[in-house]
Amino acid sequence: MPVSASSTSQGLENSRVPPVRVYIPLGDRSYPILIGNDLLGDAGSYDAVPSAASALIVTNTTVAPLYAQALQQAIAGRYRRVDVLALPDGEAHKNWETLNLIFDALLGHGSDRKTVLFALGGGVVGDMTGFAAAAYMRGVPFVQVPTTLLAQVDSSVGGKTAINHPLGKNMIGAFYQPQLVLCDLGTLATLPARELSAGLAEVIKYGPIHDMAFFAWIEENIDALVARDPAALAHAVKRSCEIKAFVVGQDEREAGLRAILNFGHTFGHAIESGLGYGEWLHGEAVGCGMVMAARLSQRLGGVDVAFVDRLTRLIERAGLPVVGPALGAERYLELMRIDKKSEGGEIRFVVIDKPGSAAVRNAPDAVVREVLAQCCAA
Repeated sequence: MPVSASSTSQGLENSRVPPVRVYIPLGDRSYPILIGNDLLGDAGSYDAVPSAASALIVTNTTVAPLYAQALQQAIAGRYRRVDVLALPDGEAHKNWETLNLIFDALLGHGSDRKTVLFALGGGVVGDMTGFAAAAYMRGVPFVQVPTTLLAQVDSSVGGKTAINHPLGKNMIGAFYQPQLVLCDLGTLATLPARELSAGLAEVIKYGPIHDMAFFAWIEENIDALVARDPAALAHAVKRSCEIKAFVVGQDEREAGLRAILNFGHTFGHAIESGLGYGEWLHGEAVGCGMVMAARLSQRLGGVDVAFVDRLTRLIERAGLPVVGPALGAERYLELMRIDKKSEGGEIRFVVIDKPGSAAVRNAPDAVVREVLAQCCAA
């Protein structure tokens, strides 16, 4: 049965979902993901984080007025000095210039190699803060405090950090694991509806690649998720993190299995780069990219038309675009060749070889052109 949406009116910030922990099993780099309500401002939430002389909260101009003070107060007992840096908001600022603002703050404050960075915000803040932590003095500790659904279910987990380049998304970065990921579900109450839908794209992807029972649950509960039902969101975040933890635990540096987490992303990254970063949200591009990847999977014999239609309907119900922008097939192919999975100029796609199982495959350009003709605006 679907989770009831009757509690939505009480607001996520007033709900009480018992906190749960999901662990990322990486030996001496293992860490917990803490999921629940009222966690961000609770000093006890950070017991697993090392103390030091100083800490730097990296956030953005949208999130800072909402949550920076609460986080600063919660961690004040662990550090003699806690500074806050608010970066400009948006994917368009995920670049070297903005990254250097973090280094400027660290050096300007005389931060040492034990200084702890806290990434407070969505995927852009998390990626840049993690990259800065990996590079500053060759590595300092950092904590992910994601405030968007997309960051809570995907980008904050697993240690991928990066900035964009004009020629390709996330092409400059490092694998660097946080000390803790703290998912306070209450922060989702302040998330714009468009951002919530973008996060649902990354929730949906876990079904076709790994868990069709979860996919069926999402279908039953998509209206509750869009309505921000606390119990539905708590389960979606928990199950998404469990699946990602399982995959990352087996393949931390994307040598094989972890690549399946990029389902829809090869097409999606091309959309983001081709339109200009920030025109479509990352989750919007991934949602549409999953439709394209499913069509490609069908043409390669992995799934039938009924499955493609089922996935497309769910993505549309989540409030996401299912028709790609008219960049032109050759431009799509050009952009997709600049992809971390590409080998020797050959584009490698994450496709569904059967519902609940994904693989990385090559595809003839002619077939990709047919898919783009079917999936993109005229």
